[in-house]
Amino acid sequence: MDEIVEMHLDQHQATDDYQPSRVVKLPASVTQVAVGSAAILAGCGGGGGEAGTSATPVSPPLTEVEASRFLAQSSMGATRLQIARVQSLGYAGWLDEQFSLPVSSSRWDYLIRNGFSDISFQNTETGFDGAAWSKLIGAPDTLRQRITLALTEIFVTAIDGLVGSGWRQFSAAAYWDLLEVNAFGSHRSLLQQISLCPAMGQFLTFRGSAKASTSSGALPDENYARELMQLFTIGLYQLNADGTSKLSGGSPIETYSLDDITGLARVFTGWDFDLAGGTTSTPDYLRRPMRQIASRYETGSKSFIGTTIPAGLDANQSLAAALDVISKHPNVAPFFGKQLIQRLVTSNPSPAYIARISAVFNDDGNGVRGNFRAVIKALLLDVEARSTVIGAGPTFGKLREPILRFAGWARAFNLSSPSDKWAVGNTSDPATGLAQSPLRSTTVFNFFRPGYVPPNSPLGTANLVAPEFQISNESSVVGYVNFMQRAVAGSLGDLAPDYASLISLADDAKALVDEINVVLAANQLSGASAATISVALQTMPSGSDTARRNRTNAALVLVLACPEYIVQK
Repeated sequence: MDEIVEMHLDQHQATDDYQPSRVVKLPASVTQVAVGSAAILAGCGGGGGEAGTSATPVSPPLTEVEASRFLAQSSMGATRLQIARVQSLGYAGWLDEQFSLPVSSSRWDYLIRNGFSDISFQNTETGFDGAAWSKLIGAPDTLRQRITLALTEIFVTAIDGLVGSGWRQFSAAAYWDLLEVNAFGSHRSLLQQISLCPAMGQFLTFRGSAKASTSSGALPDENYARELMQLFTIGLYQLNADGTSKLSGGSPIETYSLDDITGLARVFTGWDFDLAGGTTSTPDYLRRPMRQIASRYETGSKSFIGTTIPAGLDANQSLAAALDVISKHPNVAPFFGKQLIQRLVTSNPSPAYIARISAVFNDDGNGVRGNFRAVIKALLLDVEARSTVIGAGPTFGKLREPILRFAGWARAFNLSSPSDKWAVGNTSDPATGLAQSPLRSTTVFNFFRPGYVPPNSPLGTANLVAPEFQISNESSVVGYVNFMQRAVAGSLGDLAPDYASLISLADDAKALVDEINVVLAANQLSGASAATISVALQTMPSGSDTARRNRTNAALVLVLACPEYIVQK
């Protein structure tokens, strides 16, 4: 197949039938949903009869399409095995099983296992891309991997910005491993750990920050203090619980000022690498929390967002107090909740959806705030995530980011790397790659901003955001298709997909397309699109092993390039 040099991005309408008997069981704090939605909130793993009755409604089994659509939101990609598992356990049961899986082998361990701790690699990034892709594609805890990827795009660092020492691959791996370990934990605990992580200290430059000096005029570094508030926790403007802006005189109300940044920056003075043993010849110091250097720490009071941390507290006490204040800010729940919805389900969640997730963030039903496990479960089982009627709406859905498109294909067909090198490489180049590569954002604002609106577009006219379109253009569209063509053909190092399930169908073009449509696209391809691809395949030879493989490759590339796949509904 010649390289594809043109593609049109037209949004489609989903055609799944609405099943009013499908039920989603939500945590108690999320059940204040409109009565008209009650029929949807009853099945994926539970539900009982109405009060005063003994009957328990019986939900029909989940279809393979419903299971595949759920996995598009909750995993790194659907597989036939996982589709069957969701059908067997139900949505909630599958989530519980995924929550119970242990954290799989770390990226740090991958680097050690492959010899990248040798001193010859100290001043390189070598090994990181393999470590990243090996987990995204191969780790069994697929929900944890999906949530961790989302967290890397909210609490952003990037490998190229991890300056000030060597071993960038290990610093990046340690940061991603930290997010993974905390993916089902506590928001407040995660804030504590990223604030002491060497990678964050490097990327946002507060490692080595010192108290103000009257003699030199130096001031504490303000980068982390600013981004901790602006991007990681509360945002620029005060929010209602449903994510809408609070207004004063018709204008949004700012959450913080320059003085607040300056005051908070004083908390993040004195922190630096923990060089136990006094050496940087091995990378171990990059996964130890930063330590305090007392002479650099600002012992005076620190005032920000209406709070003053009194003078005399030590650095750890001040840090804990500052993070307590920030984590309890009312903006955190809608600010974080909306972004997580955008990363998993839809770019434009309704205010009601955001409000329901904010309620769970604020109280998981047991008085616990910021319980990621409860938030994730509520978010994925919410009526707006599970309803195919809502999903078919013109404002619902999201552009699949390129990492997820590639990983979805790789997981669907059990991509393996016999050498353990996972030679996908850095896929950042929009002309030859995916225009996106793990932990390689060029700024702290991520590959794409949550509020991005394509200029001069119907989306902007409709007052809709489309974050992933920020890295979508003529070059990246063509680059993606050509990259996927090489990947599908098995031309990336020793990476080997397993197409046995497809090759057995390849002589029947319709059956081949239908199988790919279900597993990769949750049956989102319209009948017309599927038929067009099938007709094209029927013009190709069949009946031999080579012909079947060629048909399989062509079918995969055409589905992967189809706008009805690229837009996740």
